[in-house]
Amino acid sequence: MTNEEAHRLAREKGVSRPLYAVVRGVVSPGLRTYFRMHVSGAEHVPAEGAAVIAPNHKSFWDSFFIAVCTRRHLRFMAKTELIEASYGRLLVRLGAFPVRRGESDEDALQTARFILRHGGLLALFPEGTRIRDPDELGHPRRGAGRLALEAGAPVVPTAITGTEQLFLGPLPKPRRVQVAFAPAIEVSELAVTPEGAAELVEGMVWPEVEGEFRRLRSRPTLVAALLAALGIGGGVLARQRGMKLPRRKKSRLPWKR
Repeated sequence: MTNEEAHRLAREKGVSRPLYAVVRGVVSPGLRTYFRMHVSGAEHVPAEGAAVIAPNHKSFWDSFFIAVCTRRHLRFMAKTELIEASYGRLLVRLGAFPVRRGESDEDALQTARFILRHGGLLALFPEGTRIRDPDELGHPRRGAGRLALEAGAPVVPTAITGTEQLFLGPLPKPRRVQVAFAPAIEVSELAVTPEGAAELVEGMVWPEVEGEFRRLRSRPTLVAALLAALGIGGGVLARQRGMKLPRRKKSRLPWKR
C-alpha cells in the first residue's frame, strides 16, 4: 500500500469498527495478562470529541498498549515502511496512518488534522522518536501542541513504561507494562501560535508526563515490594527499575568454573 492510498483510506474509511472490536477483544486480555499491565487514570481520557493523547515514546508497541487502555478508537502514526508492508492495510484499518520520519510530512499532518476535526482520538508522541533508555525521556517538540491548538482539542499527558524491553529476543518477554493518564489539559485559552504550542507542550503537558513517568519508574512490582519488606530481593527490585547489577566474579573452585 502506498502512502497516498493509506492516507486516502485513513480519511475516507478510517477505523474498521468490526475489525477493531474483534482484534481488541482477542488481543486486549492477552496483553493485560501476559505483560501484567497496570493502568491508572483512564477516566481522564475524554469519552467523546476530539482529543490528543500525548505519551512518551519507548517502542513501536506503545500505541497498541495505550489503545487497549481506552474505550475509544485510537488513531496513531506509523512509519511509512510499516504501512508499505504486507500488513499495512490491516494497520490502517486498525487506526494507523503513515508518516515519513526525519522530515516534515504535510500529508501526515493533514490526516491528523482531519481526524481531530472529525472528533477523533489521536495519539501524538511529543518526543518525535523512540527513546530506548528505560530511565530517560527525550526533549518534546511543538508539533503535537500545534495540532491540538488548531483543533481546540484537550491534551491528555500520558506515561508508559516497560515497552522498550519487550522484544529483546525471538519471543516477547513478560515485562511489566504500566500506563498512566494525567488529567486532560484544556487549550482554549492558549494562542494558536508557535509560542502557544511551546507553552502547551513544554510548560504544561511535558511536566505532567515526566511526573507520571518518574512515578511509574519508582513503583516496584508487588513481588519486589514483598521481597523488599522481607529484607531480600534487592537484585529483583533493581532489575524492576532497570538498574544494571554488577556481574558476579567466577569462582576459582574447579567444580564451579
